[in-house]
Formats: sequence, C-alpha cells, structure tokens
Amino acid sequence: MTATKQWSVTVDIDEQEDSTWAHVSLRTPSGLDVTGDGHAQRNPLDPSVPEIGDELAVSRALRNLAERMLHTAEKDIRGATGQPAHLHR
Repeated sequence: MTATKQWSVTVDIDEQEDSTWAHVSLRTPSGLDVTGDGHAQRNPLDPSVPEIGDELAVSRALRNLAERMLHTAEKDIRGATGQPAHLHR
C-alpha cells in the first residue's frame, strides 16, 4: 500500500549582533515532536552577511534534529524488536 505523509518543520531564527541562533521543530501527525538547535557566530574580521549566519545556524539545527531523530528511531527499533539498534550516521 502506498501512502503519502506530511510532516511539518518549523524554523525560528534569532539574530543578535554577530550571533545567530536557530531552533527547528519537527511535528508528525502521530504527535512526535523533535527539536534541534544551532548557533553561528560571525568572525569580527568577516563582512556582515546575515544570510550566511542564518544558513549556518539552521544547518546546524537541522543536523542536531537529525541526530535526535536517529536516536528516537533506535529507541523505537529496540522497543519493537527487543534488540539493540545501531544506526549508521
């Protein structure tokens, strides 16, 4: 059976002077909620390009979220099979 599912991801970005923080939140229809956080700090010698800080902070937040999702999947596999799971990262 083929099914199409939609999961929502929200990205919040906070910029303060030379620092950018990103918070991402993934929510599934079944109620799973996983978040990730990332930070970027501009080198004072670099030109101020806020979009680059956004890109770095968001990519780091998404990487953090992905790691947490893998950890959740490992726990779910362990719960379903009774065996430890070691997923490739």
